[in-house]
Amino acid sequence: MNGADTAFVLICAALVMFMTPGLGLFYGSMVRSKNVLATIMQSFIIVGLVSVLWAVAGYTLAFGKDIGGVIGNLDFLFLNGVGMTAGPYSDTIPHLAFMIFQCMFAVITPALITGAFAERMKFGGFLVFTTLWLFIVYAPMAHWVWGKGWMAQMGALDFAGGAVVHMSSAAAALAATVVMGKRKGYGRMAFIPHNLPMTVLGAAILWFGWFGFNAGSALAADGFAANAFVTTHLAAAAAALSWIFMEWRHSGKPTTLGAASGAVAGLVAITPGAGFVTAMPAILIGLVGGVLCFSAVLLKGKLGYDDSLDVVGVHGVGGTWGAIATGLFASINKAQGLFYGNPSQLWIQLASVAATWAFCFVASLVLFKLVDATIGLRASDEEEDRGLDLSQHNETGYQA
Repeated sequence: MNGADTAFVLICAALVMFMTPGLGLFYGSMVRSKNVLATIMQSFIIVGLVSVLWAVAGYTLAFGKDIGGVIGNLDFLFLNGVGMTAGPYSDTIPHLAFMIFQCMFAVITPALITGAFAERMKFGGFLVFTTLWLFIVYAPMAHWVWGKGWMAQMGALDFAGGAVVHMSSAAAALAATVVMGKRKGYGRMAFIPHNLPMTVLGAAILWFGWFGFNAGSALAADGFAANAFVTTHLAAAAAALSWIFMEWRHSGKPTTLGAASGAVAGLVAITPGAGFVTAMPAILIGLVGGVLCFSAVLLKGKLGYDDSLDVVGVHGVGGTWGAIATGLFASINKAQGLFYGNPSQLWIQLASVAATWAFCFVASLVLFKLVDATIGLRASDEEEDRGLDLSQHNETGYQA
């Protein structure tokens, strides 16, 4: 084993963990003040809930020995056999280091979904849905792509989670809008972010943590990690610029919310290809990602669905574009895309995108309906009027 690699992966795991509370600030700042704590709570408690579920059974389902390309076996149930020596996914770091790094991805992915149903979901229903979703949707997706499942066998490229994290959460977000409907007053009243400085802080934490998210996925302190770090930063920077220029042209003013949203869109877009593309294509991926995600957010109003914090527009569209762009621009790390002489890679990427959206949307739709039919998902009109901070947690974020 290698001490430098081990230290690097553990530091990256800590960075990814920090992203989820950062996401809570990012999401919490964009809702009305009466829902700020409830929104932050959803991200924060997921760190606890998913970490325990991952150790008990999630990790083995995702990374246990492959069963038919679909799911992992139960060899690592309760972390049996996951110790301080190298595991099956890296020769240079302890198996425990790989497990905890992957745990942080499992934590943030369902937290991303919460942006879609912000301001209207009961806390109990949220906990039950998250538990079911981790085992039934996330674990299979992680196995298919990173656990030597059928997408990996097909040759799909997803360096750090375009399909596993972003498209899967966006598909679930879309399912949530179908089952839960619109917020009370949606379309008739303004839903304005209540604390934009906190939005920028949350976005900055996400940008910072994303270096661990993408560079850490190299699982070694090497050149591929350095490349992923650079491509991550450049794509985020480019997308922040392209988003605000689109916004400037559309509405006449560039906004801090647009800059923050654009940076996140670029981070999402580069995630699948961070370790497979080089710096200049990363800038192009970010520029296009900012334009596409901005346009998708505008389109939401015309389509009429209430995705409260634009999970579909940013993570769904950005992740999809990133996966396709990887099939176009991949040129390093034993990968070649269309523009580097391998057109079949693009078709593989398109197939993986279609399969991810179809599976994650249908499975999430079923889970939402199941939870709704049993313990219920939606807060009552009275609870929604009072705000979820008081109705779900008996506390307020700010004192008058």
